[in-house]
Formats: sequence, C-alpha cells, structure tokens
Amino acid sequence: MLRGARIAPLLIAVALTGCGPFGDDETTTQQTAAGCASAERPQAREGKTAKPKPGRAVKEGEAVSAVVRTSCGEFEIELDTEGSPKTANSFAYLVERGFYDGLWFHRIEPGFVIQGGDPLGSGLGGPDYHVTEKPPFDQEYRRGTVAMAKTEAEPRGRSGSQFFIVTATDAGLNADFAVLGQVSTGIDIVERIGELGGEGGTPVQVVLIESIRLRRG
Repeated sequence: MLRGARIAPLLIAVALTGCGPFGDDETTTQQTAAGCASAERPQAREGKTAKPKPGRAVKEGEAVSAVVRTSCGEFEIELDTEGSPKTANSFAYLVERGFYDGLWFHRIEPGFVIQGGDPLGSGLGGPDYHVTEKPPFDQEYRRGTVAMAKTEAEPRGRSGSQFFIVTATDAGLNADFAVLGQVSTGIDIVERIGELGGEGGTPVQVVLIESIRLRRG
C-alpha cells in the first residue's frame, strides 16, 4: 500500500485539540530537544488578512526564497514562482503581512511531514481566502518538498495558509497538493523538527515559527 494511506489527517486537517500534551489552551514549557529553544504554545488568533484575495507580492519566475526562523533553527524555502506562481504569490503575500510570525508546527509526523501555518493552531484555520493551482499529475512529494495542505473535500491544488514539508524520502502522496517550493538550505533543521512528533502527529515539544522573511534575487 502506498504511504499515501497515511495522509488522511493531512487532508482532513484533523484538529489536535484534546489530543496529546498540547490538547488544551494552557501554555506549557517542555524539556527542549538538542538545538531547540524552549517555547510555549501560542494562543489561537484570527486568520484575517488585509484583502479578500492576495495582492501581487512576487512576479512569475522571480527568484524568491522564504527564510524561516524557528525555535529549532533556520531553514530556507526556494519558492516555485515559475511552476506555481499563484501558490507562491499567495504565500509571499501572507509572509509580507507577518501572517506566519508566532505560529507553530501543530502537526509533526516523524518520517513523513511537518505541518504549520494555521493561526488557530489546531489544523483547522487559515486566511479569509483561498487560491487553486493544480499540480501536474506526475508530481512527487519527496524529501524537502514544500506543499500546501487542504481538506479532502477541497479540489486539487486548493490552498490557504497551511503548508507541509516532506521529511520522508518519498511521502507517497497523490498529486493533490499545490507545490510551494523546495527546502534549499537547512534540511537538517527540518529533520530536527521532524523528530519531535508523537502519537497521531501531536508534537511532543512546541516548535515556533518565529518569523518568515522573503529574500529576493
């Protein structure tokens, strides 16, 4: 059976509230993993944005990377502005508005994916709009691929703000998820984060997204 059988929580975006050590609204300081700073679970917040649809943030084909600073270290995502211009632009639009700053990786499945970008912190949140950009049917989701999460009911390529990063050699997913880009530096940091998952993808330690900033050129 393909590993894609494991994607149900990713597709359905099952809420982690009530599951595992971070199942309530209390902030808890956890024992830190090597290389990770101590952090508390952020409070849920509204996912509103400045406009009902994303404005222009990056040009199609423009060389742009997203520098992701986390409580476990920093990594960089090369945005696929050529192959996925709408998806990359939407992500960059949110980045420029500080949407991701202070959120956390609410879902971590060792050997599969890490997932973040939800202002509610439960797996059910997003901005007040979506974009749709279908990936090619032969799209593969391999180690370091960054793609956008969606619910099972949504069409191929639909995305809001939640993104996931593949830590498996091959996640075995169907070509349903819009591709944002590829981790270009710091894959060791991504894998460090990927070790901090527990039962059902519930993190055993809070990993904050301290900031995301665009790097052009």
